[in-house]
Amino acid sequence: MGRSNRAARSPEPVLTTGADGRTHAQGPLTRPVGSGLAELRPDRDRPHAWSLLIDGAPQSLVDLADPTHLGFEYQRRLGHLIDLVAPAGRPLTVLHLGGGALTLARYVAATRPRSRQQVAEIDTALTELVRAELPLERGWQIKVRGGDARSVLERTPEGTVDLVITDVFSGARTPAHCTTVEFTTLAARALAPGGWYAANIADGGALPFARSQVATLGAVFPELCLTADPAVLRGKRFGNLVLAAAHTPLPIADLTRRVASDSALGRVEHGRALADFTAGAAPATDATAAPSPEPPPGVFR
Repeated sequence: MGRSNRAARSPEPVLTTGADGRTHAQGPLTRPVGSGLAELRPDRDRPHAWSLLIDGAPQSLVDLADPTHLGFEYQRRLGHLIDLVAPAGRPLTVLHLGGGALTLARYVAATRPRSRQQVAEIDTALTELVRAELPLERGWQIKVRGGDARSVLERTPEGTVDLVITDVFSGARTPAHCTTVEFTTLAARALAPGGWYAANIADGGALPFARSQVATLGAVFPELCLTADPAVLRGKRFGNLVLAAAHTPLPIADLTRRVASDSALGRVEHGRALADFTAGAAPATDATAAPSPEPPPGVFR
């Protein structure tokens, strides 16, 4: 889930998508999928870019002409982690939990050729829509599995993945069973030596969900950081927070420089500041977890 401009909805033209994907001349598209009403909206500023929304909540932005373009703030922050997890250009093995329009998988494929990627997306109708209208390039090694993120994670062989990215939303909320110590332990088990875990979450106000998620990751991993808009961290607005965790030190200085170079404001919290942010919050477990909070009305307008 991310922040995006909203455009007026217009009737869907009856046109056939070409081999290179849907064109702006075809206009917006709406279609029921398993998780709600999916909408593809043409981007106002980029002639080959599309936003994916589910029930009005922005999920992904894809530029068919430039898969390295990450239009949402949280996607750019995850992109920084993808860039830093290994030397530039080195192929990665990546497990994406939550697919959406496959924006981050496209980014990895474009910036790190020969990477092997698996995507868990429970909404198979959404995947079919994305593949048809926003097709992947031939030669990209991206395999999409139609299944629950946790179930796919449970079947992932131990020590085989360089990066696990969790971006799981049912509508605008992260399901409870993908927020727990047990879930995070499965992610840690899947990581190869030196691998990282990253998660996109959303919260607002006093950020109780985000604080609990930091505590949850801290119960499994010794190294943590959090990146978010300062306004979100101050409780001024509802928004995305990106967490990163590892068993080895994270490149905090490099990440901080990259976040500072973004057009959108961002701050990286780690160490003592992150411990103070957690403020005694309890880790979530399978017995105690709840979904992430519902966004306030009008947050996406």
